[in-house]
Amino acid sequence: MPIPTEPIGSIPRPPELLAAVTEFAAGKISREQLRARSEQAIRETVRRFEATGSPVITDGEQAKPSFATYPIDGLENLAPDGITIPFADGHVRQLPRLTAGPFRYRTYASSYLEEAKRHTRVPLKQAVISASALSLLYPPEGIDGYPRAAFLEDLVREAETDIRRCLQLGAHDVQIDFTEGRLCVKLDPSQQLLESFIELNNRVLSRFSAEERRRIGVHTCPGGDRDSTHSADVDYGELLPGLFQLKVGNFYIQLASERDRGKVLRILRDHVKPDQSVFVGVINPIDARVETPEAVRDRVLEAAEYIPLNQLGTTDDCGFAPFGDDTSTSRETAFEKIRARVAGTALAAKQLRV
Repeated sequence: MPIPTEPIGSIPRPPELLAAVTEFAAGKISREQLRARSEQAIRETVRRFEATGSPVITDGEQAKPSFATYPIDGLENLAPDGITIPFADGHVRQLPRLTAGPFRYRTYASSYLEEAKRHTRVPLKQAVISASALSLLYPPEGIDGYPRAAFLEDLVREAETDIRRCLQLGAHDVQIDFTEGRLCVKLDPSQQLLESFIELNNRVLSRFSAEERRRIGVHTCPGGDRDSTHSADVDYGELLPGLFQLKVGNFYIQLASERDRGKVLRILRDHVKPDQSVFVGVINPIDARVETPEAVRDRVLEAAEYIPLNQLGTTDDCGFAPFGDDTSTSRETAFEKIRARVAGTALAAKQLRV
């Protein structure tokens, strides 16, 4: 396709898999039985993804407990009472708290990619969680015998390994989920927290060559979960200039759900570098209405007024179920929206004659 188009990642899990997760947590089925149901969900998800015509697909993150906690799920040095993230509709998500060092991943994202590759020949992208998000696991009061500096060194190494294994396994590209970017501006309007997050993520990215970084991207959005967000009230302009300091080749920018897309596009135009690509969101996952291909086309044409065509791509604003238990969007709606993104992007490319 002349204008590249990619998903963000997650697809709502089928009821059978959600039931299996609950049964496993209650000790009613074995890990092998849970794995079998996960593999079945991955096969079906990949098949349906292929049917949308998307030139790049994912495994729908079917086996991830959430986009943020997959590396640490099952670690013994965690307590459940970490930082809470409130959403606009009143519900809350809570991160665990690290209780002891050293910090190590229990699961690398390459394990999901390896499984997905068994079921498709279509290019696969792989999402990974940012080092900055996982830095929130370390408690403000510190950990005896494990200073924050040592934790960050371990974290940077593990985050690098997470990305590198996916690249080595042949991922089409690797997407760093940085959904906490806009939230940290809300928590700290001075932007010192944002600056520290950018610096930390660049510590990871600096370990990759310029060629490797062309296959690495970053995704930002105001956090979509259960048809709500945690930071949509934050001025996007407070985040985007800093975001483009990240040493990546691709930026996946939530845009479809923005009230003033023109303002955001002007900021993107002013900050994107010649060697970077911008994938603008043309699908709103937390809106139950399925966009028409024509509506998608018009959003692409709007973006093309600001972003050079050789640097423009399209995507979804967010994953459709970043947390494994999110059932606010049906699988059918998610795939219909993806199909509209693919078709609408093609319509825009035809009209732009690219």
